[in-house]
Amino acid sequence: MTTRRKFLTATAAAVPATLAAPAVIGQAPITWRLQTYAGPALGEQVVKPAIDSFNKIAAGQMQIELYYADQLVPTGELFQALQRGTIDAVQSDDDSMASPTEVTVFGGYFPLALRYSLDVPVLFNKYGLDAIWKEEYAKVGVQHISAGSWDPCHFATKDPINSLADLQGKRIFTFPTAGRFLAQFGVVPVNVPYGDAELAVQTGELDGIAWSGITEVYTVGWSNVTNYFLTNNISGAWIGHFFANQDRWNEVPAPLQELMRVCFEQSHYYRQHWYWGGEADLRVNGGKLALTTIPDAEWATVEAAAVAFWDEIAAESETKAKIVGIIKQYNDLMQKTGRPYRYA
Repeated sequence: MTTRRKFLTATAAAVPATLAAPAVIGQAPITWRLQTYAGPALGEQVVKPAIDSFNKIAAGQMQIELYYADQLVPTGELFQALQRGTIDAVQSDDDSMASPTEVTVFGGYFPLALRYSLDVPVLFNKYGLDAIWKEEYAKVGVQHISAGSWDPCHFATKDPINSLADLQGKRIFTFPTAGRFLAQFGVVPVNVPYGDAELAVQTGELDGIAWSGITEVYTVGWSNVTNYFLTNNISGAWIGHFFANQDRWNEVPAPLQELMRVCFEQSHYYRQHWYWGGEADLRVNGGKLALTTIPDAEWATVEAAAVAFWDEIAAESETKAKIVGIIKQYNDLMQKTGRPYRYA
């Protein structure tokens, strides 16, 4: 009994020291700067909760400082800044941060490749896209941490869109790949800083925005300068990621790397239900935007053009062909599965 008591006493005394071991007294925490592509209003929902959680759980061992769109560098220069180590981490899609990789064209909104937000994690975790992204970014000195889905991509415009003809000549703020695709329907893609889009619509520089779903349109103030929301979308979900400078990532202890992955995965999940609920509620109860729809028979032209666009992209490289093949395989399976995965 004496020996047992001594053992329990010694063990109890050792536990606090063991738990406290990672935090060395007087040692400064690891400090990172992460910039998101999202502006402050949107960032409050889509990234700040994850950063707050990480910083709280890290308990002084590591601190991530959050910066919103264009605060440190313009969104189009995010990749270069990340690669150089000017910033340590990024939340963005590949497309708008001008990533020089084989997978860039698939980031953001790859036309009509996705129907629902759940398509994204399934493609990355079950169909192998995560491994492809990690391999491509490793070539350029960047750690791809994880991918997640955001909202669908719709038009919010000053004038109503009831047919494809109504798109002719419309100056639209959108993603590079989406703009490349939509140009065949007469859309004129216009690139402005994210934070300037509202003013650009107000002043007439833009006729509308095809950057998000209705949740973001209301959240960031675009519903104040547009009048109509097109219910047809050119993608059912945005593909976005968390990235880190490879050298800085390697310097972080494994437990903190894992904590980052967990917090970012929770962020992906939060965005799924936040957007999903918002898209429905604001269409019905938003009150600011009138809904318009291009008839299904006419919209089928856009869907057919999207498949041709996929083939055009696939012809550019073996990696792109592999990804397009996965997208086609996945969509074929969803179509054969039917309800609730695909309704038409």
